Formats: sequence, C-alpha cells, structure tokens
Amino acid sequence: MNPAMSLTAIGLVIAATIGIGLFGLRISRTTSDFYVASRAVTPRWNASAISGEYLSAASFLGVAGLVLVNGADMLWFSVGYTVGYLMLLVLIAAPLRRSGAYTLPDFAETRFESAVVRRICSCLVVGIGTLYLLPQLRGAGLTVHTVTGAPPAVGAALVALIVVINVAAGGMRSITFVQAFQYWLKLTALAAPIFVIFIAWRSGDHPVGVLHSLQGAGAEWAEPLSRAGGRDHPLYATYSLLLALCFGTMGLPHVLVRFYTNPDGRAARRTTVVVLALLGAFYLFPPLYAILGRTFAPDLIGSGADTVVLELPGRIFPGTAGDLLGALVAAGAFAAFLSTSSGLTVAIAGVIDQDLLRNRLHRLTGGDYLAVNSFRIAALLAIALPYVAFNITGALSLADTVGLAFAVAASTFCPLLVLGIWWRKMSTVGAAAGLIVGGVAAITAVLFNVLGPPHAGWPKALIAQPAAWTMPLAFITVITISKLTPQKIPRGTPRSMVRLHTPEAVDVDRGLPSP
Repeated sequence: MNPAMSLTAIGLVIAATIGIGLFGLRISRTTSDFYVASRAVTPRWNASAISGEYLSAASFLGVAGLVLVNGADMLWFSVGYTVGYLMLLVLIAAPLRRSGAYTLPDFAETRFESAVVRRICSCLVVGIGTLYLLPQLRGAGLTVHTVTGAPPAVGAALVALIVVINVAAGGMRSITFVQAFQYWLKLTALAAPIFVIFIAWRSGDHPVGVLHSLQGAGAEWAEPLSRAGGRDHPLYATYSLLLALCFGTMGLPHVLVRFYTNPDGRAARRTTVVVLALLGAFYLFPPLYAILGRTFAPDLIGSGADTVVLELPGRIFPGTAGDLLGALVAAGAFAAFLSTSSGLTVAIAGVIDQDLLRNRLHRLTGGDYLAVNSFRIAALLAIALPYVAFNITGALSLADTVGLAFAVAASTFCPLLVLGIWWRKMSTVGAAAGLIVGGVAAITAVLFNVLGPPHAGWPKALIAQPAAWTMPLAFITVITISKLTPQKIPRGTPRSMVRLHTPEAVDVDRGLPSP
C-alpha cells in the first residue's frame, strides 16, 4: 500500500465531506433543519443517507475480519444487519414517523406522558450512541495506522474533528447530503477491487488465476455452527446474534432519527424498502474479501484481521494497480467512519441539547440565546465523550463492539417501541421498568466484555452474546409490570394510538381528511 496515494484519497474524501457539508449550511437555518431536515427528505435521498450512516466500520472492515477468522457463521452479521430493516419496516417505520417527535425521548414522553421515561431514554441514547461510536473511532485509527504508521489516536481525532465541523455547520440537513454521497463512495470502493480481481482471475494471466482452494481454510472454518474462532455453544451464539441484529436496528438512535425526516409515513415505508436493496448490494462484497484473505493474507488471521479489506488489493496486485485500489479502499473506509459518526453525533447531540443544555442556557442567558448554538455545543460534547472512552477502553473487534451496541438497543428500545406502538395496555411504570431491567442486564454484559469476559463455557457464551436472554427479559418485565399497574396506563393512550396508526391524510383532531 502506497501511503502517499492513500493519504491523498483520504484527503479528497475529507475535502468532499466538508464541501458538501458547507453546501448544507447554506440551506440550514431553522431548528427543524438541524434536527430533522424540516421533514422534507425524499425516499431516495433518505435511503442513500440511511445506508451511508448505517454501513459503519463494522460493515466495511469488521464483517470481513470476522469471517476471515471465524468462518461461515459470521455471514449472519451481514444477514442480520439487513434483516433488521425488514423488522423496522413491518413494525415501526410508519407509526414512528406519524408520532411527530424529533427524537426517541420525544416519542417516549409523548406516548407515556412521563418525564421519568424520557430521562431514562435520554441516558440510553447517549450510552448506545457512545458504544456505537467507539468502533468508528477505532476503525479510523486502524485505517490511518495501516496506511501511514501513525498512532491510532491520530485517525480517531481526525474523524472527531471533521464530524464536529459538519454537524455543527448544518445539522441533519447538512449530513443528509454527505451521507448519501458516502454510501455510493463506499459501495464503489468495496466493489471495484473485487471486480478487478475477478477480471484478472478470468484472464488467467495473474496469480489469482491459480486459486483452486482456500489454503488453510479447513473444513471447520467453512462449516456452519462450528467452534471456529474458539466459540462456545455456537448454536446459542448464532441465535442470540440474530436477535440482537434483527431487533436492535429499531433501537439505534441514529437510525430512528432518520425516519423523522420523511414527509409522511408512506415515505418512511418506501425509504425502508430502498434501504433493504442498497444494503443487500453492499453486503455481497465483505465476505469475498474474507474468502480471498484466507489465501492471500493468512498471516492476518492471528492478528490484524480487521485490516484485510485494506491490505488485500496490495497483496494480490503488487505495484501501481494495487496501490490505486488500496487507496480507493482506504477512502471508502474513511467515508464509512465519517458517515456513521455524523449520524450518531446528530442523534446524541439532539438529546443532549434538549434534555441537558437548553434549559440551563435559558436560565443563564435569560432566554437570550439561539437554539441552533446550543445544538452546536451539544455536538461537541457528543463526540468528545466517545473519544475519551476510545483512549481508555480495550480493543474488541469492530463488529463485536457494534454487536454489543445492537444487543443493548434490542434489550431497551425494541420493547419500548414495539409494545408502545402496538399494545394499548402498556403502562408508564412498565415502560420504565423494561428500560431499566433490559438496559442494566445488557450493559452489564457489555462491561464484562470490555473488562474481561469468562474464559469458557456457558458464562462466556451468555456474556459474549447477551441478546437471547436480555431482550426476552425486558419484554417480560414490561408486560408483567404493565399488567400489575393498569392504573398507570397514560390517559392519552387512545389518542396516541390513533395518531400512530392513522394515515396522515386523515385529520386526527377532527376525524376528517386533511385539507
């Protein structure tokens, strides 16, 4: 890999990101622009932007690394990441948009008429967002280190700085354009080297033409539900992972905030269908890097598996061709970190602004302040906390860290949203209890993974993949407590349910078609 070429490619991505963000600044003026792009993003633009922010470091680098080391079972990451949007489409996409909320805590307070539930949601948004930002910063550090040899903290700091500039400049309106551009850049960066490799393979005049088998792969690596990679109880681990990925998507704050930017519920559903197609196209490619890596980069299996996407082009094509393809992949990887980090920062900043900063600024200034400025301060805080955590935490693999974030989301916001949208008898106490029980259980598992999980057996399996027991525990808690506290069902529940399930063409207040 040629450092000069890769740095130039990364520089071009940074320049394009800032340039597109500044364009968004020209049309971002109101608070609604900063939070939800004035709810005027078309399905195609929104689908590209959602795909851009969703395809993170775990998708671009981590999936290939996990498949390289652990084998066929890790293909479920790609499946789960995509199927999560199908669950979101079926269960919550349109009702969530009809709620009229700006953020997930807004929805919780509106539905359950409780400031306590709102505060719990706010804390969880910050926690899940921070946990999800950690692998983005680590991926950026890993990419810069692989390309230049610079310390990982340099790459993480660079991403943090660019994200703050973009988010503070134009909020949601600005990063919508940025993330839509970055999806297509990432797809191109990941697909182009694979097509070049296969063309060379077909021509027969390149060493890739002698690829007859996966050297060192072994039957266990390619066999589903094996113990490849030292996994205990692989059947449980696979089901738990699928539960986390399929139901955790609907609890990710940076994903949910995107659905508030659609003009109406129908547009939200159309957006989700397009997202499914875009994600399906992208996830065809990471497993191919892993398969080729077993032959051309087997030394990465022991350590450095997350770099296989970055290093493979240079391993197969020594010389200028490999350097150019490596630079393209490095550019795509950096775009992945920027786009996901931007979406997460907007989601966290919105919560920090509304629930922590705005009232304090109002008291300090006597009301003489701009709401947009408090959002910008919140954006700085939203990226500073994960950066500090990045410098003190251990090094889990990229996809494993993101998988834990999905497990926390599935154990907290999934029960809140699914039951809150579809079950009239959910009480305020039940909602709060489910968030606390599911959140404490899942976050405890995350802490064990960071500080040092058990070495073997069921304890290791339950801690490494907690969603299979933490998510049902949260659902059971909500249902049980709600049935025990029917007097705590919000008075406005009937009206809330009508609003969530009635098409926008009908005026909820008057029961008539809207003018």
